[in-house]
Amino acid sequence: MNAPTPNIEPEARPEARPETRRPIRQLDAAAANRIAAGEVVERPASAIKELVENALDAGARRIAVAYADGGKTLIRVTDDGHGIPAAELPLALSRHATSKIDGTDLINIRSFGFRGEALPSLGAVGRLTLTSRAAGAGEAASISVRGEETGAVRPAALARGTVVELAGLFTATPARLKFLRSDRAEAQAIGDTLRRLAMAAPGTGFTLTDVTDAASPREILRFDPEPGELFDGLPARLRAILGPDFAENALPVAAEREGIRLGGFAALPTFSRGAAVAQYLFVNGRAVRDKLLTGALRAAYMDVLSRDRHPVAALFLTCEPEAVDVNVHPAKAEVRFRDPGLVRGLVIGGLKQVLAGAGHRGSTTVGAGMLGVARTPAAEYANAYSQTSSPARARYAYAYTPPPRPSAAALGFAEEMMGPALHSARIEPDPESGPEGAAPETRPLGAARAQLHETYVIAQTGDGIVIVDQHAAHERLVYEKLKAAREGARVPSQGLLIPEVVELDAGQEAAILEARDALDQSGLVVEPFGRGAVCLRETPAILGEVDGRALLRDVADALIEGAGAGIARRIDAVLSRMSCHGSIRAGRRLNAAEMDALLREMEATPLSGQCNHGRPTYVELKLADIERLFGRRG
Repeated sequence: MNAPTPNIEPEARPEARPETRRPIRQLDAAAANRIAAGEVVERPASAIKELVENALDAGARRIAVAYADGGKTLIRVTDDGHGIPAAELPLALSRHATSKIDGTDLINIRSFGFRGEALPSLGAVGRLTLTSRAAGAGEAASISVRGEETGAVRPAALARGTVVELAGLFTATPARLKFLRSDRAEAQAIGDTLRRLAMAAPGTGFTLTDVTDAASPREILRFDPEPGELFDGLPARLRAILGPDFAENALPVAAEREGIRLGGFAALPTFSRGAAVAQYLFVNGRAVRDKLLTGALRAAYMDVLSRDRHPVAALFLTCEPEAVDVNVHPAKAEVRFRDPGLVRGLVIGGLKQVLAGAGHRGSTTVGAGMLGVARTPAAEYANAYSQTSSPARARYAYAYTPPPRPSAAALGFAEEMMGPALHSARIEPDPESGPEGAAPETRPLGAARAQLHETYVIAQTGDGIVIVDQHAAHERLVYEKLKAAREGARVPSQGLLIPEVVELDAGQEAAILEARDALDQSGLVVEPFGRGAVCLRETPAILGEVDGRALLRDVADALIEGAGAGIARRIDAVLSRMSCHGSIRAGRRLNAAEMDALLREMEATPLSGQCNHGRPTYVELKLADIERLFGRRG
């Protein structure tokens, strides 16, 4: 039986679109320039990037950038480079005119700009004035362009270099102007762009000034030129841009492979950010936002950061121009490498080696954060007491009375016998505690003195104290041992006296059985046991006695979460989950020998300053900081 034909009212039927054909014609120069400008100049920060890169190509040692109203009404870039001869000024404003390449070799690109599009594109969307004085010229010259109209070359006053002034950005394309953000947001983008450019050229001085109020201009940034080659002045420039905290917690990076060199600085894992806003990547001095490089940076920190944290780094990749294509993106923000696998391996390997070399070192900001939390009423009282005159202190003597010292049983130490020792006037060092009879306090993590709440180990160093999260620290130690054992051979395992049958859902079961061979190499031996279950026969010996059911389910979840990643990365995630099951739990009481052994093993283990999830494993407080808390030091 045929289905009835639906009743469609005539007015409900879509009307046929009339077929019209427009003839092919050549766009005029003004339209072509405005289209090109849309590719090159996305916002005021993009215009400043193009102009500053031109100044750097001209050998400028000082570059001054000024803007008004977030760059919408005025952009001015002044440099002391070699300048442009007066006769070449009209040619500089025509499309595809450049002095940086001759057109015969489009691979050997050693300059920032080379397509000759920036100046004519800017002139097409705003009112552009170009003033320059070439080296050795008797006077400066100036030329202006307003859309399609280019003025005549006129004499001008300028000591040296070039000044490019762009007024009324996007006035020729009002629709584009509507898509710009607020003045404040555009000013922030300009500042970020100039910081990236300043990182790549520490030998050049930069200033950024807001001239929205012409009567009182406001200087936003100033970076003086640093002497020496790139990496000679880079530490000082990074300190000026990223701040002293980054300088104190950054590790120098230097690696090379097959002619490609990696340099710069990468921060400790505990000095991370909640977003990827402090990752600065450069290829042959060009700031880029390349997915290959950001992915490699993320992969290098995979073992030491949780998914919601992002590393902080300023990395510089240097290679021959033939090894990289910088012309795959209109704004040259992305690049394409001839051998991407080589570059990715260099970045990951170089960073992992540097991070491993940091050992147990943790970020200095962790201790500073703890000091902020430790501002207790008692500390505030001590500060007030220290700032009062001697006669007035008598009143404070009755304002705060410290509680009586608790008994040894209530101190929370690992052993009651440690209570009196902690409060004794002098602690004799153990002559066997370190090499050549060194006192344990001279070790980086000091000597264990107490355990609080059966979770935190308190150690005394030569100039302060260290507080260790015993579970987080031991989790990292177990994880590193598992990885080392896997790389050497099969991870040693221990057979279960009674194999344990673990019920799983379909997804978990499939993930476990699919990775069965890799799990076997990691010391975890499983077999299928009917539908929806597997049999656990062996577990890694280093884990000791574990809950097999919880372990296997966690391993299955780790495999599912890493779906799509390489098997090595997925197994690393599995080992991380396994190490959590085999580590010392919070609430377990440790004796003095166990606590000291934990500290010594942390000192000898790479990456022990943070757990597998990127959280710090210990906090260090200097004696001077503690004295400030109690008002003993100003």
